[in-house]
Amino acid sequence: MKILVSWLREYVDVPGTPEDIARTMSVRGFAVEGIEPAGDGDAVIDFEITANRPDCMSVVGMAREIATAYGLQVRRPAVRGRDTSSPVDPTAKPSLSLASLQPGGEDDVSITIESPDLCPRYAGALADVTVGPSPAWMQERLAAAGVRPISNIVDVTNYVLLELGQPMHAFDLSRLSGGRIVVRQARAGERLVTLDGQDRELTAGMLVIADATQPVAVAGVMGGAASEVHAGTTTILLESAYFHPLSVRRTSKKLGLKTEASMRFERGCDPRLPVTAMERACALLEMTGAGRARGTVVDCYPTRVEPTSLRLRRSRVAGVLGAELHDSDVRRILDSLGFALRDAEDGWDVTVPTRRVDVVREIDLIEEVARHYGLDNLPVAFPPVSIASAGFDPRARRARQLRNVLTGLGFSEAVTFGFISEAAAAPFAAEGDPVPIANPLSETFAVLRPSALPGLIDAVAHNRRRQVRDIRLFEIGAEFGRTSGERRTIACAWTGAATAEHWGGGARDVDFFDMKGVAEVICQALGLSPRVETVTRPWLVPGRAAALIVGDREVGVVGQLSPTIADRHGVPANEAVYVTTIALDTAEALVPAGDVQVESLPRFPSIVRDVSILVDDTLAAGTIRETVRTTAPTLLESVREFDRYQGKGIPEGKVSLSFHLTFRSAERTLTDADVQPAMDAVLGALRDRHAAVQR
Repeated sequence: MKILVSWLREYVDVPGTPEDIARTMSVRGFAVEGIEPAGDGDAVIDFEITANRPDCMSVVGMAREIATAYGLQVRRPAVRGRDTSSPVDPTAKPSLSLASLQPGGEDDVSITIESPDLCPRYAGALADVTVGPSPAWMQERLAAAGVRPISNIVDVTNYVLLELGQPMHAFDLSRLSGGRIVVRQARAGERLVTLDGQDRELTAGMLVIADATQPVAVAGVMGGAASEVHAGTTTILLESAYFHPLSVRRTSKKLGLKTEASMRFERGCDPRLPVTAMERACALLEMTGAGRARGTVVDCYPTRVEPTSLRLRRSRVAGVLGAELHDSDVRRILDSLGFALRDAEDGWDVTVPTRRVDVVREIDLIEEVARHYGLDNLPVAFPPVSIASAGFDPRARRARQLRNVLTGLGFSEAVTFGFISEAAAAPFAAEGDPVPIANPLSETFAVLRPSALPGLIDAVAHNRRRQVRDIRLFEIGAEFGRTSGERRTIACAWTGAATAEHWGGGARDVDFFDMKGVAEVICQALGLSPRVETVTRPWLVPGRAAALIVGDREVGVVGQLSPTIADRHGVPANEAVYVTTIALDTAEALVPAGDVQVESLPRFPSIVRDVSILVDDTLAAGTIRETVRTTAPTLLESVREFDRYQGKGIPEGKVSLSFHLTFRSAERTLTDADVQPAMDAVLGALRDRHAAVQR
C-alpha cells in the first residue's frame, strides 16, 4: 500500500520524517518495503499490509494506526451541505468533507438485491457529470499509489478506494437497460466483456450486477465494458456496496482476475462504509467540477451486519503480556483504534468495529494492546509453567534414529512434494487408488503421492543433470491412498558406486545386495529381523525384487527400479537405480512390546564353525539361514553367508553355499563338546528340509 506522507498528514498531524514514521510503524507490525521521494519535500511510504488487515489498505486506515502510535487524534470527514452559490475551484485539494444529498424522489435509482446472503448492502446514487481529466493533484496522488489516472469520474472512485478503503464503480446510466440495478447470481450461459476487453464466461454462483436484461459487472471484481463511463457520458450511477468475501474470492479465482477492488472485498471490507464512501465521492465530484449529485443515496441494507462484542479481562492481559498495564493505557489504545469499551467485571466489554475482521477473540484484543503499548516495554521473563509438557512423540524419536542410521550409511535426506502428477503416480498405485487434488496448481501436482519414490527419483535425476553420479538419498514422509489413507514410510534410492575408489582396486557399482543390506539395517534399527522373499512389482525389475517379511506381514520392498520408469523421470536407462520402501506404521506395530533390554559386552570368547553345503540353486539363502536359526540352540549367536559358488565341481542345478556360525555362552567358555551337538542338529535339519549335502 503506497501512501503519500502529505496525504496522511491531512488526517493526522504526524511529526518527524518519513523515515521516522516507517521506523515507528515497523515495530508495530507493519513492514515497510521502501520510501521514495515524491517532489516538493514529499515522500511515498510503501507499507506491506498483511491479508488479515484489509482495514489498513487505505489512507484513513493507516492514519488511524499512526495516530494511535503517536498518541494523536484522527481528523474525520464532517458532513456538510452543498453550497451552490460558491464557485468551484478544481485546482484546490479537497477538504475532509462529505456531500449531504437532498431528497429527489423521481431522481432516485432503482436497486433490487436478489442474493442478500452474498450482498448484504448496496448503495447507489445518480450524478450529472462532464467527463474530462481530473485535477493534477488528484492524478499525482493516484500515480504515487500506483494507480493510472483515466478520467475525472473514474479517478474519483479510485481516489475514494485509496482514501477510505471502499471500492466503488461508476456506470453510464444511459447504457443500463431499464435504468435499474439488480444484484443477483449469474445464470447459465451468460457472458460479460469486462473492462480489460476479455470476454468472460460466467458460471452459477458468481455474483453479478445486472440491469433489466443482462449482467453489467462482476460484483466486487470488475465492471463491464458495455456500461463503462466514456467521453460522452452525461449521467452516471455510482455504486458503493459490501459483498461477501468468500463470494468475491471464489469468483476472482475462477475468472483468474484480481483487481484492487477484489483484493479488498475478498479480505473483508467494512459493511458500514458504503454510504460514507458514496457521500465522499459525491463531494469530490463537486469539488473538482466533474459533476453534481442529484437525489438521495439509495441504501439497500436487507441483511444488517452488527458489530461483535468481546470480554477483555485484566487478568488475561497481565497473564499474556507478563505485566500489569494501567487501565488508562488499555483504554487509550483501544479507543484510538476505534473500539468501544464499557466497564465490566474484571475488565471491559469491547465492541469491535465492523472493519476489524481480524479481531474475533480476546487474544486479538490483547495483541492490539501489546502492539501499541510497545513490545520493548514489556518485561523479558518466562511465564511460570503450571502443567507438565506433553511427552515426546515416539514416532519422532524413531524418525530421528533412522536419520542417524541412514546418514551414517552415507545417505542424504531429501524432502520432496506430497503432490505429484498422475503419470508419475500410476506405476506405484493400485488402479483407482491415487487421491486427486480438487484444485491442483498444475498437472504436475494433480494427485497425492501413493509412494515417496517418484519424488525421490526426480531428486536423483536432478543431481545426475548436475554431473553427480554417486547418489544416495532417503526420505521419511507420508504416502496416501483412497483405501489405505495416510501412512508413514521411509524410502531410499541409490545409484552409482557402492564403494569409494581405492588405489588397490577400482570402485564397484551398487547392486541389489547393497540395497538389501540397507533395508536390513533399517529393520534392525526398528528392532525387526525380516526374512526376504521374491516378489514382483510393476515398478521393479523382475528377478531383482524382494519383499521384507516379518511373521506374515510385508513391511517393505527392495529392488532395482525399472529402467523405463527411471528414464521417464530423467535418469539414464543404462544406470541402475536401486530402491527400497519400508512402511513405518506397519513395522513399528510389529516391534515387540517392552522396555529396551541392555546387555553387557560378552565376557567369554566365541567359537566359529564354517560349514559348506550343496543345495538347489533355486533355494534362497535366507531360507537356509532361517532353518539354521530355528534349529540351533540358544548358544548360536549369529549366522552369516560368506561364499556362493557355481561352476567346476558343482553339479548342474546345484550351488555351494558357505556359512559362518558363531557360538557363545554368557556364562562360560565353550568347548568343542558343547558346539558339536549344535552343529549336528543344524546339519540334520538342512538335510531333512532342503536335501542339503555337506561338502
